[in-house]
Amino acid sequence: MSYLANEERYSQISYHQCGKSGLKLPPISFGLWHNFGGVDVFENSRALVRYAFDAGITHFDLANNYGPPVGSAEETFGQILKKDLLPYRDEIIISSKAGYRMWPGPYGERGSRKSMLASLDQSLKRLNLEYVDIFYSHRFDAETPLEETMGALDQAVRQGKALYVGVSNYNAEQTEKAAEILKGLGTPCVLHQVHYSMFERRLEKGLQSVLSREGIGSIAYSPLARGLLTNRYLTNIPADSRAAGGSVFLNPDDITEEKIAKSRLLNELAQERGQSLAQMALVWVLRKGHVTSALIGASKLSQIEDNVAALKQPNFTQEELDLIDQILGD
Repeated sequence: MSYLANEERYSQISYHQCGKSGLKLPPISFGLWHNFGGVDVFENSRALVRYAFDAGITHFDLANNYGPPVGSAEETFGQILKKDLLPYRDEIIISSKAGYRMWPGPYGERGSRKSMLASLDQSLKRLNLEYVDIFYSHRFDAETPLEETMGALDQAVRQGKALYVGVSNYNAEQTEKAAEILKGLGTPCVLHQVHYSMFERRLEKGLQSVLSREGIGSIAYSPLARGLLTNRYLTNIPADSRAAGGSVFLNPDDITEEKIAKSRLLNELAQERGQSLAQMALVWVLRKGHVTSALIGASKLSQIEDNVAALKQPNFTQEELDLIDQILGD
């Protein structure tokens, strides 16, 4: 039976303006960093994407190196598009990135024009698309002139292979220079993807003011601190968790007693507010319009359901925000 999207999907959440652009993003976007590789069960990946779209999540975030193996997340999403979402293509924002290692030799990573545009062509083939909506420089490359990397983003738009461009993992100074170059080329930077959570607040130390001044939107990745801001690690490391599975992105050494103690205190506040710790962490990231969208991942439908329900939770009082800062030591 053919997939038919939920007719009420746009009545559930509001959409946020992305900087000074005309692009709008859902407050929660769906990332395919994990659980969409060639090693994962396709039907589960497919069910997650369908559920997310039915809930009003229109933005799906990928990168050339997502898997494992690298590239396989884009292949998986390409299959899901073909089977289910292609009739809804114009309702969906699809992003990809280039910058981290993808193939052997000097052109398989970083920010050269050769690497960036070759990587984008490969991504489009895996996705079976003519264009992506957002194409990012995934990381700053000190070995390549910034003018060259930004010129590659501009060229991608002019070739019709991307509608918008952005940067990820750039600091405040790098972002300001990148925005100036792109503005001069006539292809403004519309989005910055940044690591931001209660446990990672570099966004607030200079970068946020640059984004506001330049009219650039922001999307926070790892808003749940890779699971540390959920109830999974409040007592121990579950056997089925990412940390227990030997993940290169989260290992037992990352789960310190200090962070567990803070998570427990934050969880107590979340319970007083009538929500889960994960829900409170998402609402905190989105508080007062700090970011345009929070980027979640999921392995189960219930996780998406819980995350979307966070949008119905009450705003913070100033006393609650002060208590969170006190818990975090900021």
